[in-house]
Amino acid sequence: MNARQEWVRRIPNVIVGVLAGAVAAIVTALVMALSRSWFGIMPPPESVPDRVAPLLDIDTFFSMFGTYGGYNGLKQFGIMSGLRGLFTVGIIVGVAYALVIESRCSRRSPRWFLGASRPAWIFIIGAVLAVWIGFVIFLWPVLPANFIGLPYSTSRIVSIAALLIWYVLFAGTVMLVYRTTTSRLARSQAVTAADASAVDTNDTKNATTATPASTAVAPIARPLSRRGLLNAAVGAALVYPLYELMKDFYYDATFFYDGTVYSGTGIQPITPTDEFYTVTKNVVDPDVDRDLWELEVRGAIDNDITMSFGDLDAYEQIDQESTLMCISNRIGAGLFSNANWRGIRMRDVLESAGVHDDAYEVKLSGADAFVDTFGMDYALDENTLLVYQINGEPLPRIHGYPVRVIVPGLYGEKNVKWITRIDVITEDVEGFYEQQGWGPDFVPPTRSDIFAPRTAGAGQSAIFREEIRAGSQVEIRGRAFAADRGIRSVEVTTDDGATWEPAEIYYPGTDLTWSLWRYIWTPEEPGEYRVYSRAVDGTGTPQPSEPRGIIPQGARGYNIVTATVVEPLTL
Repeated sequence: MNARQEWVRRIPNVIVGVLAGAVAAIVTALVMALSRSWFGIMPPPESVPDRVAPLLDIDTFFSMFGTYGGYNGLKQFGIMSGLRGLFTVGIIVGVAYALVIESRCSRRSPRWFLGASRPAWIFIIGAVLAVWIGFVIFLWPVLPANFIGLPYSTSRIVSIAALLIWYVLFAGTVMLVYRTTTSRLARSQAVTAADASAVDTNDTKNATTATPASTAVAPIARPLSRRGLLNAAVGAALVYPLYELMKDFYYDATFFYDGTVYSGTGIQPITPTDEFYTVTKNVVDPDVDRDLWELEVRGAIDNDITMSFGDLDAYEQIDQESTLMCISNRIGAGLFSNANWRGIRMRDVLESAGVHDDAYEVKLSGADAFVDTFGMDYALDENTLLVYQINGEPLPRIHGYPVRVIVPGLYGEKNVKWITRIDVITEDVEGFYEQQGWGPDFVPPTRSDIFAPRTAGAGQSAIFREEIRAGSQVEIRGRAFAADRGIRSVEVTTDDGATWEPAEIYYPGTDLTWSLWRYIWTPEEPGEYRVYSRAVDGTGTPQPSEPRGIIPQGARGYNIVTATVVEPLTL
């Protein structure tokens, strides 16, 4: 039989390899989903996109927003790419296994467990170890993730073990499905043409037709249609529970609330908890078990600390009002909220651990593998808290239950949710978004914006939704914020900056919060007016007027709103 004929004979086995790989991918995906649901372990279809995201530069990151329909679309693309990758790899491995086990070298070797020869076992074991080691190395930064709140150190070990179990399960399923779908005739006693070479016809006395048993080659396995159909049916049956699990994850996903803004005419001084703005990098946020949760403090300290939730009671309890704002918040937009928080000072925990003199910054890690950093000046500031309550109630899951960080004076991304570890480090380390190129300044500039009357748009393209009658009074309301510097005053112009009038600050807040202001305007003549405000922070520094987009250090500039004034009503 020539090589071409042998390859043709292997086509049915390649098809069986495709089946084996597909079934193995379905089984593995199901077990991964269950592992995430039951044990909180982040599977590769989720962890790989999570690992890749910080490696994307800002321009690429935002161009993908446009391509895939925003951050939620990008998340969906990432998770679907991971699942497609799992099934693609499954089929490739299944085909490769079929080719290896049906190679002449493999067919000469004795069969071991699951009908696989030594070359086939070497291939499978080598592939599992290579993929496992490769993934452990590549995913190392995100392996401490655990969505039910297993301790940081334990989570990494659990994740490494889970990767090995998943890949062994995958390989075993490929071998089992291939073995049960094919049958092989008894090893042939015939000899190959080369091994049954003709003897020297000139010396018939010494002629022999014996061929060493080691040269016997087993035939290529034959697929059994009924077993193949049964295995295909098993794989298809597993699709349903996998679908149900994925459906549960979808309805538990962040797509329904990520990007929630707090804006409009009804803004209150203290944002209701269920309306507090929300931004998350996750497809499904952690659902941490408070009884499992621990906070580890490690690094350049005298004494390592591991705290349970109950250990928070040993520290002074602090109530503090402060405002959070996302670095992606455009001028005039609503990724921006204010709340009352209760917790303990990070400083108290670090001082009890004994911070070394060469400490440079703290690296904070969340249960979702999010990492960010800020300097020791913020870490030891009396206003930086580890909080467990918002507005008098336990933190909601989506806002970091059971414990998160509040660090006034910095953008929201620094306020790490679901915190599980604090590392005191002696060098500069970049966080999740900082690796993309955000920053290096994460201090919000002083800003003010207008939220009433109702407005549409943001920045310098906003408009009042309703026409205003000349001669009538209009109450213009807005908010001003200056990180941890407080607001001293707000002024409003209705003539494009020619004159400025003081606004009333009816909710001054504190140095750590926004201030709410209002201004009564009575336009005398019809026409279009450009209305905007400017604030002065608590240090006496005015709001920057030069416009700047959100990339890479957050937006600044005036929120200019166009008002259309029409003729007064006549009787």
